[in-house]
Amino acid sequence: MSTPTFSPAAEPALWARSASELNALYAAGQATPEDTLTSVLERLEAVNPALNAVIALDHAGALAAARASTERWRAGTPLSPLDGVPVSVKDNILQQGLPATWGSRLYRDFVPERDETPVARLRAAGALLFGKTNVPEFTLQGYTDNLLFGVTGNPFDPTLTPGGSSGGAVAAVAAGIGPIALGTDGGGSIRRPAGYAGLFGLKPSRGLVPRAHGFPTILHDFEVAGPLARTVADIQLTLTVIADGFAPAAVTAPLRILFAPTFGTAPVDPEIAASLEEAARQFEAMGHSVERAEPFLLAEPMLDIWPVVSQTAAAAVMEEHPGQEHLIAPALAEMARQGAARSATEYLGALNRITAMGREFDALFARHDILLTPAAAALPWPAHEPYPTQIAGRPVGPRGHAVFTPFANVLGLPGLSIPVRPSATGLPIGAQIVGPHGSDARLLALAAAFGEVPRSSS
Repeated sequence: MSTPTFSPAAEPALWARSASELNALYAAGQATPEDTLTSVLERLEAVNPALNAVIALDHAGALAAARASTERWRAGTPLSPLDGVPVSVKDNILQQGLPATWGSRLYRDFVPERDETPVARLRAAGALLFGKTNVPEFTLQGYTDNLLFGVTGNPFDPTLTPGGSSGGAVAAVAAGIGPIALGTDGGGSIRRPAGYAGLFGLKPSRGLVPRAHGFPTILHDFEVAGPLARTVADIQLTLTVIADGFAPAAVTAPLRILFAPTFGTAPVDPEIAASLEEAARQFEAMGHSVERAEPFLLAEPMLDIWPVVSQTAAAAVMEEHPGQEHLIAPALAEMARQGAARSATEYLGALNRITAMGREFDALFARHDILLTPAAAALPWPAHEPYPTQIAGRPVGPRGHAVFTPFANVLGLPGLSIPVRPSATGLPIGAQIVGPHGSDARLLALAAAFGEVPRSSS
């Protein structure tokens, strides 16, 4: 992985440590959760002004939690592997006592009185919930900017986007503002930003991470909460806390990997394409079988499905706020108008197409264990622009960069973004691996093994 602009020193400070490393330091008495929180907050003060990743802080609450965690570690009674580990929370996930704005002026004064389920589990496990991370309005866009807090930059180049909608989350973790972030993924909002920031990002299987007491559901059951981190081990540690019945696993036999360099004829940035080809060869070098799928057409229905889903989602929000369209961004207001004009028949038709597509993917995963694709079709683009208008010299629309991720959401499949060889200028590139429902542990084990393979210099 290449080095971000905001890189740690040669001897890692506490803010640069993983959760696994912090556990070892706490157990050995070489550091305390109070030390770590201080280090992370100092790091935040140093780099957040240039990134705008964290948009709300709970200094007092995090400090009280750090003091209590320090006492538990000294007594040898930590609550979990995340006890004393700083974790940020995406702004569309409710955290008691901190604003939950959903990136919108409609919710600028909303402060929830209780935690959403994954946050409650993190708090009960002793995690230090220090702040909220920035999102695009209603988390419906692939970059991170809103009328409340402004634009978020990428730590590898703050003039570029970290993607969205978990853009603030990945910018925080990549820059050292906490080793773990809790994000959400309704159409790729964990996996694509993770790829843009050189992180691991998991969209869990539907139902693995329970959610309750949050914002209204606007993306059916397609959106899930999941972790982002700099290491696979930290993703696994987080799942042991927030998920139901998760246990790490190992890859014990060669896997059958289907490699789709693109979907249909969608353009892919040449540097991303080259990096993915190299990743496919590395999986082969690990002993797995890799079969190419060209053309790959099973996700083609998403071209028609996703506009119905996203536009009706915006319309559903605005139905609760009649006459307040002037408070939201024009692009979101237009999405809401288009969604309101769609019929129930169109929405039902989209759901029926998803069911049919699910049967096709069931057949695929009867023949293959893993689907390998790029995490995104484009490298990060200017931070103020909602999407790249060209990829590989071809014009694309608002979802041109995002073609590889939404199918996993509508089908409830687990998907994991893993860092692969970066671009020539050092911008991160992510590969996506997707498996059948419930294969989360296998995806993480494969990613961990992939990370141990020496990289070629090509």
